[in-house]
Amino acid sequence: MPVDDLTARVRSLMPQAWDDLKTLVSYQSVADPRVAPAEECHKAARHVADLFTAAGIPDMRLIDQPDGHQAVYGHRPAPPGAPTVLYYSHYDVQPPMDASEWTSPAWTLTERDGRWYGRGASDCKGNIVMQLTALRALDPDLPIGIKILCEGSEEQSTGGLAALVRSNPELVQADTIMVCDVGNAEVGLPTVTTDLRGVIHATVTVRALSSPMHSGSFGGPTPDALNALIHMLATLHDANGDTTITGIDNTGTWGGVAYSAEQFRKDANVLPGVDLLGTGAVADMLWARPALTVIGIDVPPVVGAIPAIQRDVTARLNLRLPYGVDVEAAWQALQDHLRAAAPWHVQVDVDLISHSLPFRTSTEGPAFALFAQVAAEAFGRELTTAGQGGSIPTCHALRDVVPKAEILLVGVEEPQCLIHSPNESVDPGEIERMAVAQALFLAATAAN
Repeated sequence: MPVDDLTARVRSLMPQAWDDLKTLVSYQSVADPRVAPAEECHKAARHVADLFTAAGIPDMRLIDQPDGHQAVYGHRPAPPGAPTVLYYSHYDVQPPMDASEWTSPAWTLTERDGRWYGRGASDCKGNIVMQLTALRALDPDLPIGIKILCEGSEEQSTGGLAALVRSNPELVQADTIMVCDVGNAEVGLPTVTTDLRGVIHATVTVRALSSPMHSGSFGGPTPDALNALIHMLATLHDANGDTTITGIDNTGTWGGVAYSAEQFRKDANVLPGVDLLGTGAVADMLWARPALTVIGIDVPPVVGAIPAIQRDVTARLNLRLPYGVDVEAAWQALQDHLRAAAPWHVQVDVDLISHSLPFRTSTEGPAFALFAQVAAEAFGRELTTAGQGGSIPTCHALRDVVPKAEILLVGVEEPQCLIHSPNESVDPGEIERMAVAQALFLAATAAN
């Protein structure tokens, strides 16, 4: 089908894309029962299965993952000798955070200034809708195999789907795997992600006393667990903002697409006059160097705090690692660094919550070349490559059990989406253009 005809067909499907995304966003599918009822994830999974069934994929079903959540799976078999393409996504989302930070309700899809707002609108329910739109635009009898794999706990980093894939490799056998959980370097610029950073989630707990003590009576000589933690965390960065964990290299450089400081400041909502961090270029800091973030501290809140020296405190750390770094060695280095930095012989526990490995995919195969061609037709711009900030644990499992498949990481996310933050959104134009690119890819793959 000519690209103009396919573009028109996809455009005619965008009202249905809005309706589908509106329903999907309404499900509070956070895979953590402390945040949202588990039934919300089940309803979202069931709805995803129903949508793909209606889009022409038979045998859609829910499969229990080893971590207690559910994956959505379906398969339209290929005719003899024809290739199969597997589409990955996830229906679980991050918690919405503080409702007061949202301009419109997190669980209600809202159109504003040409963008669609809601939790999961881009990460990753927008990618699910993109896949559906591409399939609807094509002849249902297109001679190509399609597999759908939609994860139920990607945001929790529990590795549930990866374990399912490793124990059931027959589910994911395919010629090309489209991992639709990333996006473009900017709106309207087709991008394949080549590198994903690994991640270590950990907590550090500092203990100094058997009970909190009144600061008026005991402040001064009494070791303060919170002050000790502050001292330790301060050693994880230098004055330039570079991550400085003893034993982890922080001098890497990125050889791919550049990211201008001016554009990054805008994308990251950096306040005027506040410096960017690090001694490298923005792309170096994002994709070629470690990045340590303190994402939470358990201490008494300011409101209601009393004048007491803290007995114990805990911080949660998020360490992002570029491709080529040994994650096990980095985990040991982080533990050793924190213990060495602890003052006053306070007691320190460093506990691993989860970790995932960095990932790099090839740009040398025929699927990449074909997608570069059709993406350029769909977007009107040549395709580029970039890195992304987070690991997708299932990628390694897919590579291990389907080593001959090409894995392409694409999607509708881009910096303005503010994934994982309040006011997450998606540009519907990205859904439309990426759906055209995927439909062109499937049609061309079937023709070959």
